[in-house]
Amino acid sequence: MSTPPTTSQFGAPVASDDHSLTAGPDGATALHDRYLVEKLAQFNRERTPERVVHAKGGGAFGEFRVTGDVSAYTRAAVFQPGAVTESLLRFSSVAGEQGSPDTWRDVRGFALKFYTTEGNLDIVGNNTPVFFIRDAMKFPDFIHSQKRLPGSGLRDADMQWDFWTLSPESAHQVTYLMGDRGLPTSWRHMQGYGSHTYQWINADGERFWVKYHFASRQGVEPLAADEAERIAGADADHYRRDLYDAIAQGDFPSWDLSVQVMPYADAKTYRFNPFDLTKVWPHGDYPRIPVGTLTLNRNPENFFAQIEQAAFSPANTVPGVDISPDKMLMARVFSYPDAQRYRIGTNHAEVPVNAPHAAPVHNYSQDGAGRHGFKPATAPVYAPNSFGGPVADPVAAGDGGWESDGELVRTAATLHAEDDDFGQAGTLYRDVFSDGEKTRFVQTLTGQAQSITVPAIRERFFQYWTNVDAALGATLRQSAGA
Repeated sequence: MSTPPTTSQFGAPVASDDHSLTAGPDGATALHDRYLVEKLAQFNRERTPERVVHAKGGGAFGEFRVTGDVSAYTRAAVFQPGAVTESLLRFSSVAGEQGSPDTWRDVRGFALKFYTTEGNLDIVGNNTPVFFIRDAMKFPDFIHSQKRLPGSGLRDADMQWDFWTLSPESAHQVTYLMGDRGLPTSWRHMQGYGSHTYQWINADGERFWVKYHFASRQGVEPLAADEAERIAGADADHYRRDLYDAIAQGDFPSWDLSVQVMPYADAKTYRFNPFDLTKVWPHGDYPRIPVGTLTLNRNPENFFAQIEQAAFSPANTVPGVDISPDKMLMARVFSYPDAQRYRIGTNHAEVPVNAPHAAPVHNYSQDGAGRHGFKPATAPVYAPNSFGGPVADPVAAGDGGWESDGELVRTAATLHAEDDDFGQAGTLYRDVFSDGEKTRFVQTLTGQAQSITVPAIRERFFQYWTNVDAALGATLRQSAGA
């Protein structure tokens, strides 16, 4: 078999893979060496701008198979009995950059894309059922506090705890973060959650509120803090390597999906605000209903094309699935695709990993940088038209929604009967954590306290955890030598 010639990006053969065009063997390089310019320009742009959050990650493809029956709650084809859907799952760290060690203590991203017959459905969540804040107005500030100081370029405990202790709604998630969930053994050994409350709509138009839970069939295993530190120095890509190797060896990880379903009307009087991202719905109130199993069975063929360019957004819903009045979710519906337009380009939806794999695309979008394809010249580019172009169909779309007749205001969401910032965090510590988890939790927080250098912030740290649990606060003061 003959070796094909090297070509330019546009298919033209090139003269050399080794030598630039110069004025003689020792002279100046010619700017008009078109292949040299193309090769260097392409190299300079090999990396898309990294994600502001969730920069370091990995993922794989697989399938989601429905084994239960939730058709009474949603008409979405992906959740109908017996449905099998190609899927992509990306795991990530939240705060670290591209080169950061996998085993730093952090929340882990759990971003899932279903290539359904009705379009792509994305569920963008974490390995925790809650988040640090409940209003997206604070999101850039929160992320800035977890990143690096602009002067030294170093992460800073004072900055982190200054934000957290001035934002008491963070207590529930910080309790998860400082506990075993902050250091999983691998991506395979952790849970996944949609975190937000979503809306489901059934074939009769009835609406329900839902939360997604993905339970790891591999079990949930924590990593000891000293072991995480050792691995960070020995193998910064520990999680990425573990996932890739497991799938390559035929050890396919899987997660069982279940949902909590709340009748639409219950939301008005439920004891916790069901749209508050810092809260959970106790399982005793709304038990989990089995839906199906997600299995990862195929590694990416090209990490950049299929994982780094993968774009997820909670704006990607399908008929039978919609959003809720969750203030974080409503903002993310804008911010996620906006970030992808910047990071990958206005036509990021045409990148193969992001394009629908099982549903056709019919719309009037055109042009823009990075356009991968185009419609026939005779296709209309506007609506309405008289030439057989696509027409919006509200019945096919099956939009959800909710009633709202209030005045436009800037205020916190309405408090429900048992809403407060520290209650569920205290329940998690007292009633959910095992004795071993509590011991590790106190050890972690003691180290955090000792890393804070500003006395006022350190005092707020102790008060923060006293508000979570009075005995815990006292223990921390003693263990940190306060």
